[in-house]
Amino acid sequence: MSAKLERLCDKLKEVFGAKIGEPVLSLGEVTVEVPAAAYHEVARTMRDHAELKFEELIDLSGIDYSTYAGRTPGLHFAAVLQLISVTHNWRLRLRAFAPDNEAPALPTVTDLWHAANWYEREAFDLFGIVFNGHPDLRRILTDYGFVGHPFRKDFPVSGYVEMRYDPEMRRVTYQPVTIEPREVTPRIVREAGYGKVDGRG
Repeated sequence: MSAKLERLCDKLKEVFGAKIGEPVLSLGEVTVEVPAAAYHEVARTMRDHAELKFEELIDLSGIDYSTYAGRTPGLHFAAVLQLISVTHNWRLRLRAFAPDNEAPALPTVTDLWHAANWYEREAFDLFGIVFNGHPDLRRILTDYGFVGHPFRKDFPVSGYVEMRYDPEMRRVTYQPVTIEPREVTPRIVREAGYGKVDGRG
């Protein structure tokens, strides 16, 4: 661990104490996990504290950890923020798990970083994570009538509905999926003599 990242980890423990989990250093990056109840407060402190000063939110994404072995037990959905401090020249990953898998929800951080606006809308659209207090939380990538959240691990590969143009109605219509679920196994085709050099095996 570099002295700079050690200093960051020590400062995080000093400022937050038990409000955050133990900072994890992996591949030269620091990750901090925070409970949903303290998520907004910790994010505000990370932005405003003079010795942290994470003034830039680079990215916010939703993640479905339901099939990930190293996840927090029982919790599936998380918001993961990539923060940068221009002042101190360091980066941090902040992760907060939504406490309810059936209706995942976290507070919005749009009041802290305006850049979070469309990122939170994307996480809502693709993972179904609701960001309470968001000024305009609606779908951003899928259609208005889209059913479900396509980046969830339990979302079917072929979806729930299919779209087609109906020439009689003269418009696009939606109908239940007519394609049978199937698993495609690639077939390997090799030419005769594959792997032989000058006729020798």
